[in-house]
Amino acid sequence: MKVRQDLRNVAIVAHVDHGKTTLVDKMLWESGAFGDHASVEKTGERVMDSGDLEREKGITILAKNTAVHYAGKAAQNVGVSEGITINVIDTPGHADFGGEVERALSMVDGVVLLVDAAEGPLPQTRFVLRKALAARLPVIVVINKVDRPDSRIEEVEAETVDLLLSLAQDLVDEGEEVDLDSLLDVPVLYCSAKAGCCSWEKPPRGELPGSDLHDLFDAIINRIPGPEYDPDAPLAAHVTNLDSSPFLGRLALLRIHNGTLRHGEHVGWARHDGSITDVKLTELLATFGLERKSVAEAHAGDIVAVAGIPEITIGESLVDLEDPRPLPLIKVDDPAISMTIGTNTSPLAGRVKGHKLTARQVKDRLDRELIGNVSLKVLPTERPDAWEVQGRGELALAILIEQMRREGFELTAGKPQVVTKEIDGKTHEPMEQMTIDVPEDYLGKVTELMAARKGKLQTMSNHGTGWVRLIFRVPARGLISFRSKFLTETRGSGIASSIADGYAPWQGAITRRQSGSLVSDRAGKSTPYAMIQLQERGSFIIQPGSEVYEGQVVAENPRGEDMDVNITREKKQTNMRSSTADAFEGLVPPRVLTLEESLEFAAEDECVEVTPEEIRIRKVVLSAQDRFKIASRRRRQERGE
Repeated sequence: MKVRQDLRNVAIVAHVDHGKTTLVDKMLWESGAFGDHASVEKTGERVMDSGDLEREKGITILAKNTAVHYAGKAAQNVGVSEGITINVIDTPGHADFGGEVERALSMVDGVVLLVDAAEGPLPQTRFVLRKALAARLPVIVVINKVDRPDSRIEEVEAETVDLLLSLAQDLVDEGEEVDLDSLLDVPVLYCSAKAGCCSWEKPPRGELPGSDLHDLFDAIINRIPGPEYDPDAPLAAHVTNLDSSPFLGRLALLRIHNGTLRHGEHVGWARHDGSITDVKLTELLATFGLERKSVAEAHAGDIVAVAGIPEITIGESLVDLEDPRPLPLIKVDDPAISMTIGTNTSPLAGRVKGHKLTARQVKDRLDRELIGNVSLKVLPTERPDAWEVQGRGELALAILIEQMRREGFELTAGKPQVVTKEIDGKTHEPMEQMTIDVPEDYLGKVTELMAARKGKLQTMSNHGTGWVRLIFRVPARGLISFRSKFLTETRGSGIASSIADGYAPWQGAITRRQSGSLVSDRAGKSTPYAMIQLQERGSFIIQPGSEVYEGQVVAENPRGEDMDVNITREKKQTNMRSSTADAFEGLVPPRVLTLEESLEFAAEDECVEVTPEEIRIRKVVLSAQDRFKIASRRRRQERGE
């Protein structure tokens, strides 16, 4: 007979920027987890976004767990007068980090779905909902940001319920078991996470719902069941995440499904290859608010961290040595985008602060990333100093490269490509469902832009506020280098997001970047004089005085061809002083490209050089003479010579 434990494990899921991390922070404040640390509240920083990149980009990259202790009326109603512990998992909202969401859902017994009161359900909303329903997890819908002046509370609530029923029906059609009746009674709350208030009562537009989060805590306790376990079953605990400690080494974060873990005991470590190894738990840690504290034992349903197993990885299990029953491995969706990452082979390699340059160091770092990132794959290439890295999307791979750059690595990153599949002897490519919100004035430009990338319009809706929502099905390769062009065409006002939508037969050729490149034909330093003379030929992406080398891309050529230029040319000295000597007034300020923009900008025969100090775009073949020979050989082959 199975019994339930008096605690709750819940994941907060939503589309990017719909308020997940803010809500978790406010739940911690409400429960008193911060204590007297009022300085944290004054800074306005989200404590759950602990990484530098997360704070800079304003997104959650890694799923994190915390524990909230709640002792309100709902806890007393279920017979726990001293309060209930709620383990909360904060998940990423971007589709590129979907592997983190899938791991989080394997740890919990229910989800709180946040939906923006103005934007409504978006692609990642569909993704996480489908995963939650497939795992048969109960759902609590929270309409967030109801105090926005442009909120559409009634419409968004109806759209969310319709999405729930639509996804449930899709799963039923695929043979999955879904309780459709329970979905008709899904609880809906109204919230302002930023203000820290939530209510069952629908507020007037622009007003706050209530004054605290008690209704949300009550909904979690009453609508999400406690962990269910078999008291007679042996130990079974699933490793769902990894962390590290300078004192304890690698920490395995796990959910205990059955049995009890005790500090210092010997357990079985069920590895990926099926073997069982006897290991000792040197430390057992439970989460209390923002801190992990050592505990003597943990029981079924608890989410804890253990130390003492240096090589343990995600998806493996801790089991009873006498009666081992390993849990199934965590399955994630296949990667859709690949990129070649290798050592820096430019003439400027190792000149500044980069100190991790060798192929061995790069490969070791990629192998370490595989330990905690289940949605990533690293494959060998023909070159011994380069590897094909596959992930969910451009952003996920760009984040990896940015992390390595900040750690002192120097790299060369190739143009992103799609990962195809052979199905019934035919090449199939990954597809994306792209949702675009734009002002009505840009409707024609966006439609034209998507049509050129083989996008097919599925639905179009006008909310009556001057904005139009378009949903396209488009090949994933059509979205490579899409966002910069999209923002240019919509003057920065458009909002676009996408989610994986299966595979389809190869959709045909897609026209990529129409412009060409101005390429430096020699090494040296770029001079203002040369740049002023050349700026009519293109828009520069380097600063005056930058060190360049042969084969480096220095500007974008509006014409669809490459041109080798002398960017280091200096003004000849004479005995006459010019009134315009060394004048910068005539030089148009160059564009400064970020890493993501550089990866989008690079053409098929170009790559991105990444160092701790500089990001450069260069030709794969640096020598202009060698590039000419390759182009001539290609033309002869096309003519059949």
